[in-house]
Amino acid sequence: MFESELRQLFPTEERKVMAKKAQIYSAAIQLVKMKLDVWDNEFKLTSTHNPIHHVESRIKTPDSTAGKLRRLGLPVSIDLLEEHVLDLAGVRVVCRYIDDVYQIANLLKNSDLEVIRIRDYIREPKENGYRSYHIVLRVPVELSQTRPHVPVEVQIRTIAMDTWASLEHEILYKTKLQERAAKAASLKECADELARIDFRMQSLFQSGAPEEYDLEELALVE
Repeated sequence: MFESELRQLFPTEERKVMAKKAQIYSAAIQLVKMKLDVWDNEFKLTSTHNPIHHVESRIKTPDSTAGKLRRLGLPVSIDLLEEHVLDLAGVRVVCRYIDDVYQIANLLKNSDLEVIRIRDYIREPKENGYRSYHIVLRVPVELSQTRPHVPVEVQIRTIAMDTWASLEHEILYKTKLQERAAKAASLKECADELARIDFRMQSLFQSGAPEEYDLEELALVE
């Protein structure tokens, strides 16, 4: 799929450049995952609670990348891709509790990797109910002759947030246009309910006493 999309989107010479860049982005993902693996193993050995449930990764497909550029009103080119698409390489860290999300975020912010951008969609969810913590890092990749720095977006979220994001995409993708508004409203309600459950689960884990939360009044503390 990756090679066929490259053939459709780029001329021969640019295809070679894009394929090489994909290799660099893949290496950058592995470097971020290696850092997370070190922390994961450390938590397993030294702590009674591991904030990392599991880690996933992906490289955005050429077709998806081109679609993002078009939505921005830009032509499809490698130069614009590197300037405007910061999530071409992505790592997803799924945690059990909201506090775990901020613990991993702080570890990344205090690491040796440069932070390019932070978007906290937990404190400020998207209009559709999407919640997650996004941090874009600039990752140096040691090649034999060069040392390119490329962005890697790390999405950190709870199991509940990850479940909602996966199902929301599938549900709306298969929904007819005239039914989308109603389903989107129901999905927003589901997102808010899952957020309340997230906070209750965290409270149960910390103290054993469930609490009720008003999402509009809740103030999160890192």
